[in-house]
Amino acid sequence: MHYMDYAATSAVRPRPVIDAVTHFLEEVGASPGRGGYGLSVESARIAFRCRRALARIMGLPGDPGRIAFMLNATHALNTALHGTLQPGDRVVITPFDHNAVLRPVHALSINCPVEVRMAPGDAQGNLDMEALAQLLDGARLLVINAVSNVLGTRLPLAQMAALARESGTLVLVDAAQSAGHQEGSLAEDGADMVAFTGHKGLLGPQGTGGLWVRPGLDMNPLLCGGTGGDSARREMPPAFPDRLEAGTPNAPGIAGLLAGCQFLLDEGISTIHAREMTLKARLRDGLEQVPGIRVLSPPAPDGGALVTLVSESVDPADLARRLDSEWGVLGRSGLHCAPEAHRLLGSAESGALRLSLGWASTTEDVDRAIRGVDAIAGRRALNVSPPAAP
Repeated sequence: MHYMDYAATSAVRPRPVIDAVTHFLEEVGASPGRGGYGLSVESARIAFRCRRALARIMGLPGDPGRIAFMLNATHALNTALHGTLQPGDRVVITPFDHNAVLRPVHALSINCPVEVRMAPGDAQGNLDMEALAQLLDGARLLVINAVSNVLGTRLPLAQMAALARESGTLVLVDAAQSAGHQEGSLAEDGADMVAFTGHKGLLGPQGTGGLWVRPGLDMNPLLCGGTGGDSARREMPPAFPDRLEAGTPNAPGIAGLLAGCQFLLDEGISTIHAREMTLKARLRDGLEQVPGIRVLSPPAPDGGALVTLVSESVDPADLARRLDSEWGVLGRSGLHCAPEAHRLLGSAESGALRLSLGWASTTEDVDRAIRGVDAIAGRRALNVSPPAAP
């Protein structure tokens, strides 16, 4: 198997992540904050250590309890959007946003209602900063997708956040594609809230993620329910993380997420990212040499480790299916839950194939993907038989 869909999930995980989940289920099992006995206390310690590791990786200062665990980035983004925006507010988004942003703000525009404005961008991942500054005037919230899951480009977070501060606008960062891949401090760059998922660059299991809210900023919870403490009051507790964490958390997943974070810290995020960027350049250069293949995503040498492409002769879904069945290369076709980004690329009708790399990707993976695309869709060798299965 040549797994090349890390932008969707890190299906190939470090062994310590798997071992941590197994150990938790076998040796701990209890829920954090749901008892004063030893196993529950140990579960709470694991959760605290995970919050602390997440804060270190993403550069989130202060109390790690400002990180509330959630199911994924979608859950976190919905919590931030619904908890921050009130009727009559304006929210500014970009064409690089995922449906985890586009759909909630659309629903809020109908049901709340709020005003939704989209800053213009282009196929190279650039944003019209003058237009953005005008849209921010009077806006309540700016949503910034740190790294596009289609273009692989990074938005100028610090510059955008500076414009937002001038307008008194809060900044929500969607770090789904950057957390675990990019070093630096999202808080120092100007984020007021950071939504992240655990199962991509952070190498944790599915069903993990969270929302960081800077000190001094409050919001209404998306869900209400048990928190394990302060049970007498009818309202959700005012203190974080309980204010946003209703219900039993995914404690086994949090144990695995902690192991993923520790793996990244031990290996070095910059070291892993540099290796991914080297492989991305090799993949992109190779695909650009295939006749009949058009690479849509820009080089973005310090962005996401992905290459998006279309073929002149083969539908993206068929190309993905044949790469899997004939070459053992696993990529993702479609609109990647980001229709506005595909509109910029001119692929909104057909979709595209995305090949994305991760911590365990190899030169062999990259070269096999290039050969497979050439054999299936290249003008030179449309009828070449695939090699024997590895």
